[in-house]
Amino acid sequence: MAFVILLVGLIIGVPVAFAILAALFYFMAVGEFPYHIRLVATQMYGGISSYPLLAIPLFILAGELMNESGITSRIIGFASVLVGRLRAGLALVNIWASVIFAGLSGSAVADTSAIGRVFIPEMEKRGYPRDFAAAITAASSVIGPIIPPSIPVIIYALSVSGVSVPAMFLAGVVPGILLAIFLSIYVMLFAGHYETKAHAGSRDSGASAGKSLLQGVIPLLMPVFVVGSILMGVVTPTEAASFAVAYALIVGLFIYGELKWSRLPIIFANAMRDSAVIMVVIGTVSAANWLLNYNRVPNMITDFALQYMSVKWMFLVAVIFLFLFVGLFLEGIAAMLVLVPILHPIAVSLGVDPTHFGILVIFNLMIGLITPPLGLCLFVADSIANVGLGPLIRRIFPLFLVEFAVLVIITFIPETVISLPKLLGAL
Repeated sequence: MAFVILLVGLIIGVPVAFAILAALFYFMAVGEFPYHIRLVATQMYGGISSYPLLAIPLFILAGELMNESGITSRIIGFASVLVGRLRAGLALVNIWASVIFAGLSGSAVADTSAIGRVFIPEMEKRGYPRDFAAAITAASSVIGPIIPPSIPVIIYALSVSGVSVPAMFLAGVVPGILLAIFLSIYVMLFAGHYETKAHAGSRDSGASAGKSLLQGVIPLLMPVFVVGSILMGVVTPTEAASFAVAYALIVGLFIYGELKWSRLPIIFANAMRDSAVIMVVIGTVSAANWLLNYNRVPNMITDFALQYMSVKWMFLVAVIFLFLFVGLFLEGIAAMLVLVPILHPIAVSLGVDPTHFGILVIFNLMIGLITPPLGLCLFVADSIANVGLGPLIRRIFPLFLVEFAVLVIITFIPETVISLPKLLGAL
């Protein structure tokens, strides 16, 4: 009955945290806990009362500051110098700008919004169909939460399974680059005819290209400093997030000069709002997970699963389809917080590397951002392009298949995920 309450709440549009709370209160009302309200409040507070979790609002604030700092045009100029002269050049610039932007915001939705407002109209001018431009923008934005710094990675590592944050950061690099390469191959093969010679942009002069590269290096240094300082043991992830905020302020206010002091209160308010949403979900899920563990529900599910999934590959296939299905209806962070505490012990017992499993979960759920009916990146892209969800879904389906192919590769070739952390001593 508690599961039914949760499911009905999600279907009718109740926010995830409140749907979980409703199911939790029912579960405890019919159980043995006479002081369930106090107990839920205690467990919720305990779930978010964590110093490492301060990294989440700090990275969100850093992303908001960088988005307001005029870096989008610099990133686009940097990517244009690198890949803009190739076949389907502007589509390639869109993809690789998302790769660079991923190291700044860690958010697919922010990527879609910032990149889409520039690229969708420009790609249409160059001969691309508007719905295709929106689709490739949404599909490439999935790279955002995979390449570090990444908010889902921090939540997974700190509040779900306790795996190493530096290892998770490094583990996302190769899958993110691999996804960009596969998307690039697709657009070069099937979208090159859109950008005809008549529509192709002129080549930059040597001086202009050098200036674009120099200006693009400045935002690229932030993820390098953040991840590098964590790997060297100089700072904790929370301290690195504080450094990211300071770096974003300096770049926006003094180097580029496009971040205005008058905008800071609005930026801070937006960051607090987005952080509050995530932290409330973390708190409610922490309370629900405590109750499930008290009643040994994860143990029962683990014992049941191991009876029928005695081979690693069977479990991994089941996980792929489970998370792809859940991602159709449930927001990624909430799905991760609910399911990973149950599935993680099964993965470990079957010999799946925890870092590998974490990236698989995040990659799965990020694909859900471009799948109907609740793909957030689809809605953001459509709000910019105004082409309708029907044409956008038809355009994004081949791109979904490309991303699914990358998911299969990183699932069954673990070296694509864990080789870099091993090489740099994070594992």
